[in-house]
Order: sequence, then C-alpha cells, then structure tokens
Amino acid sequence: MRTVTGSLAPAAVEGPVLAHEHLALDLRAGGDERATLAPERHGRPVAAELDALRGEYGLALVVEQTCRGMGRDPRALAAIAEEASVAVIASTGWYYEPFHPPGTAASDPEDLTALLLDEIADGLDGTEILPGLLGEVGSHGDSPSPAERRVLTAAAEAALASGLSVSTHAQLGRGGPAQLEVLTAAGLPPHRVCLGHQDLLDDPGCHRELAAAGAYVAFDTVGKENYRPDADRLRLLVALLEAGHADRVLLSCDISRHGYLRAEGGQGYGHLFRSFLPRLRAAGADEDLLDLLTRRNPLRFLTAAVEELP
Repeated sequence: MRTVTGSLAPAAVEGPVLAHEHLALDLRAGGDERATLAPERHGRPVAAELDALRGEYGLALVVEQTCRGMGRDPRALAAIAEEASVAVIASTGWYYEPFHPPGTAASDPEDLTALLLDEIADGLDGTEILPGLLGEVGSHGDSPSPAERRVLTAAAEAALASGLSVSTHAQLGRGGPAQLEVLTAAGLPPHRVCLGHQDLLDDPGCHRELAAAGAYVAFDTVGKENYRPDADRLRLLVALLEAGHADRVLLSCDISRHGYLRAEGGQGYGHLFRSFLPRLRAAGADEDLLDLLTRRNPLRFLTAAVEELP
C-alpha cells in the first residue's frame, strides 16, 4: 500500500483503520463557510486526535479521501501523519459535479484517465506523494450526471491500469447501484469498489444487493447525527451482518469540517471507537468481527485482494 510517507505492507497494520476520513480539505465552494479543515489552523488538532487514538485504540491507518476540487493538500497530510505517527493514504479522483474543477465536464474520459494515471505515477499537486486510492469519486441523485459518469469511468479505467481500488461518494447514500453499474461496465471487478455513505440510506435491500454483487458497503458517516441517528446506522448495519455480508462492510466517521473536531466540541475521529463499536458489541459483535470490520476488510479493499487477509 502507498501512504503519504512511503510504502506500507498490509501485514504491518496491526490496529484498526479509519476507511473514509478527511484531514485537510476546503468545501466552501459549496456555499458553507464552515466546511473546511485548514491545515494552518486545524493541522495540529487533527494530528493530536489521531495520536491520541493511536495510543488508546491502536489506530494504525487513515484513508484520507480528499480529492480534486476538495482542497486536497498532500503536504499537510504528510505532516499530520508524521506528527501523529499514524499512516495516511491519500487519494485522487473527482468529487461530485458541483465541486468539479472548470473544464472537467467537457473533458473526454480518456483525458481524465490520463490525468489520474499521471498523478498515480508521479505524485499529487507537484509533490512526490503518491495516492493509494481513487476516491471519493462522486455523484448525486439516483443516477450520475453525464459529467459524473465520465469521472467514474475514468476512475475505473485508472484503477484497472494502476491496481488501485475506487471509493465513491454517493450523496446521502443514493445512487450506489448506478455507480456500481458504471464502474463494472468499464471492467472494474466489484470487490475493488466501495460505495460510500450507505449508512445515510435507510434501505437494507439496497445494502444487501450491493454486498451480494461483491462491492464494499460503507457505513462511513458514523456520528453524524444531524444526517441520521447512530441508532439507525446500528440497525442497518446489524441487518447487513445478519444477512451474511460482514466481509463487505467498511466503517468510518467522514470528519469533514472543523466543527466535528474534538477540540471544537465535535464527535471527532474517535467516535467510532468510543461510542459506536461499544454499541455494536452490545448488539452481539465479538472481537473477531470487529477486527474484520475495522482492519481486515479495509486492508483487503485497499489491496484489491479477493481472499480475506489474516
């Protein structure tokens, strides 16, 4: 695996993984001035949180999914990873259409694919920091717009050429089946796809459909109670586990603004460990299942492995 500070063997990851987070981003283009994690202001509090989680819960790896058009800052990610002594994976791709950089909609998928492959080979934003994931490649609504379809296709083609996997942004959990259809139509196997934000969609049937197809189903907004209560997330997750799809679940908190940081009174990156996993234990999950959900599944996804990792 490729992290912002160098290569990392999956066997070296002995603790849990946060599969979808943001450590530095700027989404103010969407009209919300609070939707930012500015490295110069928030880098130290972010690093302090991750360092504390490493000490208390053994946090080993953070998958950072800030991509093109989201205020990506690979140098800040490297600084945070060094300060926290936690490995961080950076990403490339395009978020959903309102955040696409100018000219994206008019670009051919082949040109978009070439741009991604350049970043994968040479580094992000003028650095030598290499991405380890294509994500969070976005769409909104039940079906991607033409521009979103192009970036999804480009991500799939870049994944096939590079060996990386693809993680998506499905706005409010909608559109996962359509995203999977676009990605697999380009030839990408389902086990190299993670459909994002499915815990925001109260549709157990859809979750089962995606998992049965072989894709990963992300319950990655844990703690965002203003979108959906964690009680709902727990109910939906237990239903998916009871349906036999524990090997297709990824968990995270998707911290995406400074107000979510513990230092500013928010739930923080550790909400998954402090609050949600204890509730999952109380619902019957044992430690092996929790290790599967928080370590083995994300490692298998990131390495595009078919079989479960030890």
